[in-house]
Amino acid sequence: MQYDFDYIIIGSGFGGSVSALRLAEKGYKVLVIEKGKWYKSDDFAKTNWNLPKWLWMPSLRFFGIMKMSIFKHIVIISGTGVGGGSLVYANTLPVPKSSFYKSGSWSELEDWETELKPFYEKALIMLGASRNPKLFDGDIALKKLAKDIGREDQFEHPDVAVFFGKAGEKVKDPYFEGKGPERAGCNFCGGCMTGCRYDAKNTLDKNYLYLAQNFGAEILAENEVYDVYPIDNKDGSTGYKVFTKSSTKFFKHQKEFTAKGVIFSGGVLGTIKLLLKLKTKSLPLLSDKLGDDIRTNNETLISVSSLDKSKNLSKGVAIGSLLHTDDNSHLEIVRYSEGSGFWKLLHLPLSNGKNTPTRLLNMAQQVLKYPVSYFKIYFVNSWSKSTTVLLFMQSIDSTLKFKNNFFGGMASAVSTGLKPSAYIPESIELTKKYSKIINGVPTSFALESIAGIPSTAHVLGGAVMGKDSMQGVINKNNEVFGYKNMLVIDGAMISANPGVNPSLSITAIAERAMAQIPFNTETKL
Repeated sequence: MQYDFDYIIIGSGFGGSVSALRLAEKGYKVLVIEKGKWYKSDDFAKTNWNLPKWLWMPSLRFFGIMKMSIFKHIVIISGTGVGGGSLVYANTLPVPKSSFYKSGSWSELEDWETELKPFYEKALIMLGASRNPKLFDGDIALKKLAKDIGREDQFEHPDVAVFFGKAGEKVKDPYFEGKGPERAGCNFCGGCMTGCRYDAKNTLDKNYLYLAQNFGAEILAENEVYDVYPIDNKDGSTGYKVFTKSSTKFFKHQKEFTAKGVIFSGGVLGTIKLLLKLKTKSLPLLSDKLGDDIRTNNETLISVSSLDKSKNLSKGVAIGSLLHTDDNSHLEIVRYSEGSGFWKLLHLPLSNGKNTPTRLLNMAQQVLKYPVSYFKIYFVNSWSKSTTVLLFMQSIDSTLKFKNNFFGGMASAVSTGLKPSAYIPESIELTKKYSKIINGVPTSFALESIAGIPSTAHVLGGAVMGKDSMQGVINKNNEVFGYKNMLVIDGAMISANPGVNPSLSITAIAERAMAQIPFNTETKL
């Protein structure tokens, strides 16, 4: 049979981008379908007050790079656009600790720490990992905290996907022997998460996707896949039909493609939502484990606004330092560029308690105790210049479940262990200490303060690995149980809690999955 493509990849994030390059290198005809827009450096919002270019909310005609999804148990921040989460993530590329490889549904399938080591090394090279060379006010305060709690040796400059050349100076591609795009040195403006406007951030459109296009891969942006079904045989042995519709136009302009194989790489929210829908009709052989083992990094996001006008907490890369606070936890400093103060509209005084009335009472007490401080935060100080976000993460495990809801979307439910919580005592204690160092006042996302619903930028799982369809959705090579030439390669495949930013791990596992696929012997040279 003649197919339009050998492989269609749904999503252009870390898993999809790796897949596109490696398949194209091996002689396959590849199409990448991306729901979001294609952003060039000048297209990104200057600040996050430019909501149409920063937020993805199609119902309001906002087609930006960041999406917020609110569920009963969690608020999830994710990325959209050609390059997926790399457009909006904070650049950090940590390798997880050994416990990651020895827990979860995948633990018995391989010696993962040994198996993945060369692929982590390859991923670090491809993503242009460099040690952050400079500390700024927010980082220096974290270093002071490290000393105060007796863990100064656990403070570090992280590896980040940033080009540290001469600030603002354009140079020929420094990574791929001139085969990549021009780059410019980082100016430490702190704008990584609203989209780098200076060509310093190593987003996927500047490495994997760029090189994939050089090998002939095609990218179709602003299209959303709504159906995938086997052409003839029930298991997809003779290929698939893939149906798309416009994600940005009023008229949907539906398209149809055929492919021998399909790779789901839309991130947890994209992949799991689509697969749950398809399981009810087009792909009924999908494992009943689909949607299970949804994880976060057991994290909190707490903002601390300094009242010291001499400090500029917006300077630096998005995450320029981190502190390992114990064997299972670490704390990172996160920043936005000066002028990006939209978040303050969604933040309330930090408040904890077992129920909403208690939290509201605690919040009122905080405001009454420090009225001038909170007035300055919301009405006087430049929010991003005076504020740092403390990202606290743990490798301690808890899981949720995603399932279809009555309205055709997804709903969350508690699975095993305790449900994610916005109240982690260790995080609160560290926040108090850090606030004292910078003469700051803490706030948090409104749903955390009012409803106790935590936020995360690291949702994982839902299509985890297992030895069979009773224990997972995919096997150790990312192949979907029940179907031929179908893979899941994105955050949904992560089968344990890494406790750190998962982007590097997704990249490494994607590299391994692609290494299992042979060269296309049918390619005409």
